[in-house]
Amino acid sequence: MADLNKPVIVLVRPQLGENIGKAARAMLNFGLTEMRLVAPRDGWPNPSAGPAASGADIVLEQAKVFATTAEAVADCAHVHATTVRKRGVTKPVIGADEAGRLVHTLAGRHAIIFGPERSGLETEDVALARNILTIPINPEFGSLNLAQAVVLVAYEWARLGRELAGASKVLVQPTVEDTLPPAPQEELDGLVAHFEKLLEPLGYFRPQARAEVSRRTLRGVLTKPGWNHLEVRTLRGVLTTIERDRRD
Repeated sequence: MADLNKPVIVLVRPQLGENIGKAARAMLNFGLTEMRLVAPRDGWPNPSAGPAASGADIVLEQAKVFATTAEAVADCAHVHATTVRKRGVTKPVIGADEAGRLVHTLAGRHAIIFGPERSGLETEDVALARNILTIPINPEFGSLNLAQAVVLVAYEWARLGRELAGASKVLVQPTVEDTLPPAPQEELDGLVAHFEKLLEPLGYFRPQARAEVSRRTLRGVLTKPGWNHLEVRTLRGVLTTIERDRRD
């Protein structure tokens, strides 16, 4: 599995060390080792995580901690948010199988984000994603814990990897000739911030009661096309030119 494009597993505000350990165990079962933690409730490292990981120590030892979800996925070109609800954010909805295929076939780093055990991802977390990853389960008993969700996503990623390996010996994701990969999240965040900086004094985000919805919609518009870094740089250049002209 060394040659496969491996997704980053991001646990957002996880509550229990045991669940972090169980998620690490689920990851390593299918060859995934890069875990990122966003503001874990009980801090990190957590003594309860090790026993629950049942030997998946390499995942826990290499786990990185971030203050925000945006920081945790800043270097990723593709972000998939696992949630059962859209939470007011319009995004394409895919299953775990489609997510696994995207990881193998779309160039760039992929992050799959999972929310807290009790509440799931918040709207601002989902807003960072390119799409929403939903696992179809029994509507009369929708009780899927964190480790179970991680294992299902990891399994589909591994299964699709084997499927692709059967069709070709080359396991790295194919790229379209002369097509650049999508820009990383930090570049898109910079573009969104640049737009907001220009629009704020013009009153675009008024009235105040609609400001948050307007910001979220703007982010959705700017992240949906999958701009590459040259396209983002071009748009930033356009905005800078507008700024300079206004100052002059």
